[in-house]
Amino acid sequence: MFSAGYRAQPQDFEVTEELGFEPSGSGEHALLYIEKLGANTDWVARGLARHADIKPVDVGYAGRKDRHALTRQWFSVRTVNRTVDWSALELDGVRVLEVNRHHRKLKRGAHKANAFRITLVDVSPVRFADFLGRVDTVRAHGVPNYFGPQRYGSRNLEQAARLFAGGRLRRDQRSMALSAARALIFNAILDARVDAGLWDRLVPGDLANLDGSGSLFTVDAVDAELEDRLRRQDVHPAASLWGRHRATRPTGEAESIEAVVLEEFDGFARGLEGAGLDASWRSCRVVPRSLTAMLVPGRIELSFTLPAGAFATAVLREFGNVDDLSAAQSPSRST
Repeated sequence: MFSAGYRAQPQDFEVTEELGFEPSGSGEHALLYIEKLGANTDWVARGLARHADIKPVDVGYAGRKDRHALTRQWFSVRTVNRTVDWSALELDGVRVLEVNRHHRKLKRGAHKANAFRITLVDVSPVRFADFLGRVDTVRAHGVPNYFGPQRYGSRNLEQAARLFAGGRLRRDQRSMALSAARALIFNAILDARVDAGLWDRLVPGDLANLDGSGSLFTVDAVDAELEDRLRRQDVHPAASLWGRHRATRPTGEAESIEAVVLEEFDGFARGLEGAGLDASWRSCRVVPRSLTAMLVPGRIELSFTLPAGAFATAVLREFGNVDDLSAAQSPSRST
């Protein structure tokens, strides 16, 4: 089986955020396009707040980006009627690439996509033609839309169990714990659908997600037109991001799959409901766009773009045993 490593050094894992909209050009927020190397997104946000002499809550960003990586992303900084000299910012590993104005704070998930360039090292002997065949398969069929292991962190699930048992967490810890609990249940449902051959197929009773949107519809019957839309990657099967108020829910085989998983994770499911999270949905399939591979001596460079919320690790796992080498590196800036 193919094996390789990635993130041997942060520069080998590049992430470039695509906002999907243009800055308004005016407003009470500075909109900064920032490059960071080996740095935690929250750490950068706190540094921006200190430089602008504002509260951390007045700094926004669309998504947390990998720490052990070279990433480019947007931050909003509320600077009402004030000019800040961003060229004087001193944060290790951080560069301000562009400064604009915008009329609102950036919210989580506000961006459209992330573009990745990932260098695989320690590549096992492989015919590159065979590797390109796998690239073609991923292009044609997509991959199961798993949450990546970084969603769990080192203690997020442990803290979720503590929260659901009546413990208290800081606001940021609580948010990450709830996200991890949701990801655990979703990944288990997706595992079951993969085992049943249903991660990229629709069955009666399923909920279908329109590609590139949050729109859903119930599948009453799988006819030739729906099969064609599935092949064209216009629609994907969806599964639960658990929470309360489930006005829309699957039936039939899809419901049975979720019921078995929820019985196993009953404590986390009830905890999410009790925490006040409303149910949501996530596509079971994600299709990397503009996927290419290039062979260089001893390495393979992969490039692709994923919609916001999708994880590069979901793509990498489809090529074989691809290990994250960042754990062997010295700690990055995170506090």
